[in-house]
Amino acid sequence: MRCLLIEDYGPLRESIQEYLRGQHYVVDSSETGDEGLWYAENHEYDVIVLDIMLPKMDGLQIVRRLRERQERKVPVIIVSARDTVEHRVEGLDAGADDYLVKPFALSELAARVRALTRRGYGSHSPRITVGPIEIDRPGKSVRCGDEALALTPREYTLLEYLAMRAGETVSRTDIWDHVYEDSSGGSSNNVDVYVGYLRKKLAAHGCKSLLQTIRGFGYRLSADSFTEPEAEPE
Repeated sequence: MRCLLIEDYGPLRESIQEYLRGQHYVVDSSETGDEGLWYAENHEYDVIVLDIMLPKMDGLQIVRRLRERQERKVPVIIVSARDTVEHRVEGLDAGADDYLVKPFALSELAARVRALTRRGYGSHSPRITVGPIEIDRPGKSVRCGDEALALTPREYTLLEYLAMRAGETVSRTDIWDHVYEDSSGGSSNNVDVYVGYLRKKLAAHGCKSLLQTIRGFGYRLSADSFTEPEAEPE
């Protein structure tokens, strides 16, 4: 999942960025409102974390501009020291989906980010199930049937993103933009390599058939494609 963080206070920006990356989010960050708006309008994000009091353009202006222009309504959570009811109402009425008052626990911010990304993909459960695979998003763990699936952070974020879009054919470009840090340097070969790593681990647990290659288009994770592995001959 790719997150945009717009926050002008350096220590807080770095803390949030480090924490979310530790939660396997890809994070782009900006310290000014105008630059943050440019990022939001020119890249695909799964969630935006936004301060209100920013240099060059305040956060409420950014939310209003995004809601006026974007067809895809990316979820926005405002984080602000403005703590009155009137301030919260103003932020939500401007188009934000959530409002968190500073100071806050980073774990609470991460939980709210997870909730918003779930809603963005039409899910309300913290767990994602696709056939025999169950992904625990808060715990960042995966099970295939009764067995734990040991994944690297990149393999986990790839599986999570495909699972959030289960049943859809997802292009290589979409995968790179939403899952990997250097969104400008991706290629079909890079994505194919990581899909290959993930597929080998799924195969080792009898779940290989869940992940399909749709030639010329990309990849699809679907419970409909799952077939029970054949039993080993005695």
